[in-house]
Amino acid sequence: MSRRLARTLTPKVGLYFIALLLLVAVTFFWRWDVALVELILVAGLAIWTIFSVRRQRLDAGKYLEGLLGSVDKATRDGALNCPMPLVMFRPDTGEVVWSNERFLRIAGGADTVFDTDLAQLVPGFDSRWLLEGKNAYPGEIDLKGRRYQVFGAVTRAEGKGNDYPMATTYWLDVTDLADERDIYHATKPVAAVLLLDNYEEVIKNQAENVRSYMLSEISQRVTAWTDDVGGMLCQLDRDRYLFLFEEQYLAGYKAKKFSLLDSIREVENSSGIPATMSIGVGVDGESLGELYRFANLSVEMALSRGGDQAVIKTSADFEFYGGRGKETERRTKVKSRVMASAMAELMADASCVLVMGHKAPDMDAVGAAVGVCAIARLKGVPHYILQPDLPSPADELYRRIGEMEEYQHVLVDREEALALLGPQALLVVVDTNRPEQVMDEEVLHACYRVAVIDHHRRAATYIEGAALNFHEPYASSACELVSELIANLMEPSDLLPGEAEAMMAGLMLDTKNFTMRAGARTFEAAAMLRRAGGDTARVRRMFQTDLNAAVEKYSIIQTARMYRPGVAIAVSDRTVGRVTAAQAADELLNIAGVGCSFVLYPDGDRVVVSARSMDDNINVQVIVEALGGGGNAGAAGAQIAGRTLEEVRGELTAVLDSYFTKDDAGPDEG
Repeated sequence: MSRRLARTLTPKVGLYFIALLLLVAVTFFWRWDVALVELILVAGLAIWTIFSVRRQRLDAGKYLEGLLGSVDKATRDGALNCPMPLVMFRPDTGEVVWSNERFLRIAGGADTVFDTDLAQLVPGFDSRWLLEGKNAYPGEIDLKGRRYQVFGAVTRAEGKGNDYPMATTYWLDVTDLADERDIYHATKPVAAVLLLDNYEEVIKNQAENVRSYMLSEISQRVTAWTDDVGGMLCQLDRDRYLFLFEEQYLAGYKAKKFSLLDSIREVENSSGIPATMSIGVGVDGESLGELYRFANLSVEMALSRGGDQAVIKTSADFEFYGGRGKETERRTKVKSRVMASAMAELMADASCVLVMGHKAPDMDAVGAAVGVCAIARLKGVPHYILQPDLPSPADELYRRIGEMEEYQHVLVDREEALALLGPQALLVVVDTNRPEQVMDEEVLHACYRVAVIDHHRRAATYIEGAALNFHEPYASSACELVSELIANLMEPSDLLPGEAEAMMAGLMLDTKNFTMRAGARTFEAAAMLRRAGGDTARVRRMFQTDLNAAVEKYSIIQTARMYRPGVAIAVSDRTVGRVTAAQAADELLNIAGVGCSFVLYPDGDRVVVSARSMDDNINVQVIVEALGGGGNAGAAGAQIAGRTLEEVRGELTAVLDSYFTKDDAGPDEG
């Protein structure tokens, strides 16, 4: 028995004997014979106490040893007879210390596993979860054709002169449950809406036999694509199909990047215009109705990104496949008239109109904002433009606007804007559709009614619940869209020359002086702005740069290297202006053999990417979206925080490799 336990079990009687001895001493001075008798009695009592305490110690020790022995025996018997496979091992080294018979059987029938590495018995088993204090393995273990959930805990054991961790794990066979779960997930329904998104374009002005042939060919290709999965296909309209199938086949469609898109594109009319299809897929819905709603949302997302692609909508996010080609203009003036009427009604009911662009607004954002203010001025509604706190690429345009008499009190800062917003205020967001990209998210959330005017392809995140959404990815610029609204709501003479020049600057910026993404509607907008008094010479002077910026631009171009045929990447190791970087990316496209360009440079704790493309087969928006950015097929950008310049360059090259690899099975994330 330990000394500590002995002291605990020994009665504290020492003080009593001291008191008795003092009494004997006092008696001795009175009568020595009586004191002698007392001394004999005290001695006898002391001897009896000593023997009694020893006997109690022995009895208590025997009792405790028997009790502890019973506990140890119960523990051993419980481990040996545990109904679950059990193994004890050192999680730091993987060395097996002991296991019961059931674990030996599931591990392959070995006689013993003592002193064996657990990773040899169970390939892929990782014990870090035990050292992290967790009680359950994160996932399932496949062992000899069975699947197990593993539970366990770590204690401290003593041995070899030091403490070491000891893990006890229990292995629960969940094969039957896991198989049923897999069957459940594999057979969950998936809804897909297939939309021939340029039906009118490929069918109009075609002979009847050509129409019949094309529609029959498209129907056959759709049927062939859906036949192998045992799903249900029905045609809802002349250009729309509904396809229901099981989720187990979705991975195959993903792996082939929805090959129906390429197959439909092979069907062309007599004018050489190929048919294109958009596919919207709904997954993980709580009901068939929700799956169908997800599928329709996916189709809308695909169309807003230019069509000719597949979009998968889950309960949490979107996935994008295809959409690499540039958009072709498919919109009509009917939609512009409808949107103009809706905008006029919104402004008529508004107490004031506040216009806001994206972060670091460019001339397209500011020009579009000026155009919206021109409409509000005509309607007699107070109007304001949110001005950024930091320098932006459109500072020169802001300066010119501020000098106009009609705009003396139009430019406001964030605090003034928040004070202006009331229940009837209308916020118009131009040149972006993503909430995280707006100039000020607090202003966005503070307004009850929001209108969006944008030409960029929609990403996975977008401003939801907008009262008006004039979103046309086929337009060259936001200024082009606003020009169409103006053409339906006011006369060109109602525009101020300064307003016309601001909008013309936005047109020229996004079209690179009408050389890229410029359609017939773009030139119509430019003509209307010219009639309104826009001076192209004054606009051209807005794009002039000083000598230092020009030198900086060409120093960036000097760092450019051809990464692969048609792709140039320039990396500047110092901070440059955003306009300078964009101009360098544009200038690289003037070099023979360059179809798309990327300029990277550091800006504080982030890396900025500016991308441009003039190759119809290279969509830089899809590439930059994988880095967390956005834009459109010909011009895109990203601001990546928390990574170095070399890390971003490595990520960009990896995305480019994936983009240009035909057998790549991953999604084009948006």
